[in-house]
Amino acid sequence: MSGISVRLPDGKLLELPVGTTVLGVAEKIGPGLAKAALAARIDGQLVDLRKPLVSDTALEIVTAKDPAGGEVIRHSAEHVMADAVKRLFPKAQVDAGRSDHSEKFQYDFLVENAFTPEDLAKIEQEMNAILAEKAAFERQVVTRAEAEALFRSLGEDLKLSRLADIPDGAEITVFRHGPFVDLCRGPHVQSTSQIGAVKLLESSGTYFRGDENGPKLQRIYGTAFASKKELAEHLERVEEAKRRDHRRVGAELGLFHLDSLAPGSPFYLPKGMALYNELVRFVRDLYPKYGYREVMTPQLFRSDLFKTSGHYEKFYEDMYWFAGSDEGEELGVKAMNCPGHCHLFGTAKRSYRELPIRWAEFTRLHRNERSGTLNGITRVRTFAQDDAHIYCEPEQVPDEIDRFFRMTAEVYQKLGVEGIEMAVSTRPEKFLGDPADWDVAEKALISAVERAGFQCRIKPGEAAFYAPKVEADFRDVLGRAWTLATIQIDMAMPGRFGLRYVGRDGELHQPAMLHRAVLGSLERFIGIYIEHTGGDFPFWLSPIQVVLLPISDRHAEGARAIHAKLAAAGLRAEV
Repeated sequence: MSGISVRLPDGKLLELPVGTTVLGVAEKIGPGLAKAALAARIDGQLVDLRKPLVSDTALEIVTAKDPAGGEVIRHSAEHVMADAVKRLFPKAQVDAGRSDHSEKFQYDFLVENAFTPEDLAKIEQEMNAILAEKAAFERQVVTRAEAEALFRSLGEDLKLSRLADIPDGAEITVFRHGPFVDLCRGPHVQSTSQIGAVKLLESSGTYFRGDENGPKLQRIYGTAFASKKELAEHLERVEEAKRRDHRRVGAELGLFHLDSLAPGSPFYLPKGMALYNELVRFVRDLYPKYGYREVMTPQLFRSDLFKTSGHYEKFYEDMYWFAGSDEGEELGVKAMNCPGHCHLFGTAKRSYRELPIRWAEFTRLHRNERSGTLNGITRVRTFAQDDAHIYCEPEQVPDEIDRFFRMTAEVYQKLGVEGIEMAVSTRPEKFLGDPADWDVAEKALISAVERAGFQCRIKPGEAAFYAPKVEADFRDVLGRAWTLATIQIDMAMPGRFGLRYVGRDGELHQPAMLHRAVLGSLERFIGIYIEHTGGDFPFWLSPIQVVLLPISDRHAEGARAIHAKLAAAGLRAEV
């Protein structure tokens, strides 16, 4: 092949020599874009500017205006921080950095003594000196032997251990800027001059690979942006987030209690139950309008159910299991509603005349979340969802997805949740079903999103193992993104459960199955909503709608009389 075609976002085609780098494409488009370029996006994946292109592709240049540009800046600042630590503490060993650079960066170091606040101040000062050097980042592909020799010469034993994790045959790359070099996939900025401002946040102790028997390391967190103004705005948002933290606000408002006796399992207080029940009532009252009926399935099932659904193989570690009273009996605590709903569908003969069947359920679910991932009520071990599953004829799927969008719009309008963005998560590496069926389902979801009037973003490989998914992403008042509503076309379970209905032709057919939630986990939504509103809820949702304050004891009896009338009218009031 003598040349390749590169398609740009506006549809324009560039004919370029094989081996042209991504930066070379940016230079071909224009010098201004080349100067501003930080990385590029190919098939939804970020790639480094120095990556050579060897085949036809669609490419989008990423600058600081793109949220992904901030991730590249923070990833690059991560390397600058490690460089600064090595300059100030030459004996330090550098372990791994952070995979998620959406808000911060981090590195773990093996050092003689724990870092102090004074050390962090010195490291940050050294980082700013490195930024002023305006050193270029260089990408280099090396052999395993070359990488081993390099890091052995640097005394980086931890890095040699990380190198061993890279599979045989995989490309190995290192990135350099100035004297610093590290094992890394990238991408990185062109030079340190594109990192406008840095701030180190805190340090803490950790263990190599999370093993308490391994070396104890020191972790430093920091953040970086393209300008000092963006950094200042971010730090202001962080402080506001602390003020709005749902754990603090929830305790102050008397909504819930979190206790180490029940990790990941909140205690709801009366005011919290009022909020919880009002959300459930709100969604439940919409069910007749949108054709849903409620069911309730058991909390415990024999493992056979989850073996049929595929969760036993794919989700075993995230569930709670115990031995039953019968010999060899293994029971699983329900972590999701879909297997029970599928079993329920299969307990009776079904006809096309009763489709679509829309079953909703609010019962408790339990998942074995790792203790380190628990966070207030936004990441818990026990929760409920405004969960539903739809069984319909395949040709009814578009109408059902449109119905979902209408219901979602009504719910969010009432709650004051605005600025929703829609994305489709596509097939992961490990999945159930036929790839061709996944392709059809993904296209159907993308079409439905666009039909609903949204621009559809793609999240490559982020779907669950059984279904592609539409995700409604919401940015709160602090600019943080949260996924709320979801709808999925299930590619596996109807077939695994052998679900059938009698079709219009009198023959048996497999139904299409949709999973959908509008609020998602009620616990998670309440936590997000507390932080979004700062605890200032709409009147209809407020746990206490009226407070009566007698100005003296002689007014107490009158206040209680008014309270009785308010309560009789259905208002939540207190004296």
